[in-house]
Amino acid sequence: MTCMLAKLEKWQRNLIVLWIGCFIAGIGFSEIAPFLSLYVAELGNFSKGQLTIYSGLTYAITFLVVAVVSPIWGHLADRRGRKIMLLRSSLGMAIIIAACGFVHNIWSLLILRFLQGLCAGYIPNASALIATESPKEKSGSVLGILTTSYVSGNLIGPVLGGFLAQVFSIRITFVLTGILLLIVFFLSLFFVHETFTPAPESKKKIKHISPLSQLKNPKIIIVLLFSTMIIQMGNNSITPIISLYVKELMHNVGPITIIAGIIAALPGLSTLIAAPKLGELGDRKGNRKILVFGFLFAIIMYFPQGLVTSVWMLGVLRFMIGISDGALFPTIQTILSKESPSKLTGTVFSWNQSFQALGSMFGSLIGGIIPNFFDYNGVFIFTALSLLINFLVVIIFLPELRPSYNKNKK
Repeated sequence: MTCMLAKLEKWQRNLIVLWIGCFIAGIGFSEIAPFLSLYVAELGNFSKGQLTIYSGLTYAITFLVVAVVSPIWGHLADRRGRKIMLLRSSLGMAIIIAACGFVHNIWSLLILRFLQGLCAGYIPNASALIATESPKEKSGSVLGILTTSYVSGNLIGPVLGGFLAQVFSIRITFVLTGILLLIVFFLSLFFVHETFTPAPESKKKIKHISPLSQLKNPKIIIVLLFSTMIIQMGNNSITPIISLYVKELMHNVGPITIIAGIIAALPGLSTLIAAPKLGELGDRKGNRKILVFGFLFAIIMYFPQGLVTSVWMLGVLRFMIGISDGALFPTIQTILSKESPSKLTGTVFSWNQSFQALGSMFGSLIGGIIPNFFDYNGVFIFTALSLLINFLVVIIFLPELRPSYNKNKK
């Protein structure tokens, strides 16, 4: 492998190694999710209400911490380099997730989940490093390819985690996940190359300058960050209800959990297929067109999901949602990288991670609250309306992102 990598250009070598690293990281982060609430149940004699609260806290606390600390890590990445952030994240996560397998009460688990949030940041720092080390004309393609890595890992992770928990135990699965992330640490340590020159620090004492003031168009950055939050909110809003909705559509007959798992995985599968092609198309035809397509396609696909009467039609529509994700997430990252000076790429990508974490948190809350008032179909309609409003905001406040903008300018 070392000889093969040595023949490639540095940015190509980074892409291969970081693809493998993000793939393994995606597996490690997602394979625990399906049984985390079952693990909570093993840690005490809880009532149904207590179990629901503690499970919710266990999931939410990591997202909350990620949202708060990501900008701090991003600022350090711009000052010290992205590779050291990759090493910090992968090694920290390896130790903490493995340690989760040895806890014996809920409070210890909550503390470790809190620390897990502090150690997050591998994937956004990998994206930032790829964005800055690759040729600008290929940034859409390489970020699209990198997207397939953690999406693939997220697809395989839940299946692998369920298998390991069944064959061994939940505790052993935490330890095995830690070992996977340790492999990611060594891959990043030995094979990732970064050409990083920190910005020279002035000897004079100067006032702190906001990173936003150093951006040529901060309005684009702000709108795209909120777009990341809304898109991720939509993706996560179905998580609390997917099994229940499938159960209702199947009239409580048949292999409900298997079908629900397949439907949950379908968006990731289509993202895996679509992201590289759409990234390449964005490099040739323009990122603005791909962004508009992604929004419109998502809106069209979300509305009917709440109106279907067949689980198979739901599956088709969920598969289509993955195509919109493959258009939106890499394109937003590409535009963020192009609109940010290289010295602030890590900062901007960390903001993006914070907003994505907030979207995950809000999505879970929405998916749990809205069905109490509007049934399950209300979740999909709310998500479609949120994306429609988001799209209108993009078009109204960012005319430079309209496909016709450059033509009108001429």
